[in-house]
Amino acid sequence: MKFKKHIFAATAIITAIVLAGCGSNKQGSASKGTSYQSELVKKGSLTIGLEGTFAPYSYRDNGKLTGFEVELGNDIAKKIGVKPVFVPTKWDSLIAGLGSGRYDVILNNINKTPQRAKVYAFANPYIYSRYVLISRHDEKGFQTVNDIKGKKLVEGTGTDNFNVATKYGATVVPNGDFPTALGLIRQGRVDATINSREAFLAYAKSNPTSDLKYVDLSKTLTPTAVQPMLNKQAPQLLAKVNTAIQELRQDGTLTKLSEKYFGSDITKAN
Repeated sequence: MKFKKHIFAATAIITAIVLAGCGSNKQGSASKGTSYQSELVKKGSLTIGLEGTFAPYSYRDNGKLTGFEVELGNDIAKKIGVKPVFVPTKWDSLIAGLGSGRYDVILNNINKTPQRAKVYAFANPYIYSRYVLISRHDEKGFQTVNDIKGKKLVEGTGTDNFNVATKYGATVVPNGDFPTALGLIRQGRVDATINSREAFLAYAKSNPTSDLKYVDLSKTLTPTAVQPMLNKQAPQLLAKVNTAIQELRQDGTLTKLSEKYFGSDITKAN
């Protein structure tokens, strides 16, 4: 009897080890196949960071948040199968908010830079923004981007426009609010600003701009690829967003949104 008890005990131990090993394998397998849902700030929702003050990308119309990137965010969330939640945030805190986990993705006319790419992941581009140099209508000294050397430009800190302005020798006054920047130009407190052509044309639809003009810088500066920005710790979500943008491009949704908000198709590099 004692011998049989020892056999039973040994068998039980071996069975327990095998079962534990199976459980470990399942856990490892589940870890490898982690759903993108576990990467979301809030399960079932795609939390989107944007400014909400930069027409036509994202802005408020009669108090309601709207714009190209708002509709794009809705469409991406629908493709993924989750609810969109928008978190309007000032530019100065926008990227930091992604890093601290306030939202899953930034849709805010943002582009990939070497510095950002070290920390964050970028999905496929959805539009290509053209640079323009905006100044007072009576300003005759601006013909190319090289003419900004030694001039005073107003740009949002950390933006690609800021980087271009400093690269070409301008003195930069930091301010990321577009209407305020144009006001500084009108008042003569700065000479100009580099920004997107699309933002200026959208502004001109509902605001007088006869005292302002712009020079297209496309011959010197390559149009910027505008991309969703995500955390590197969310590879499954990145893949989902990439697929969604690809499908929205293929089914014509991106083009329709671009024509609606920008008056032309700017979803292609050329």
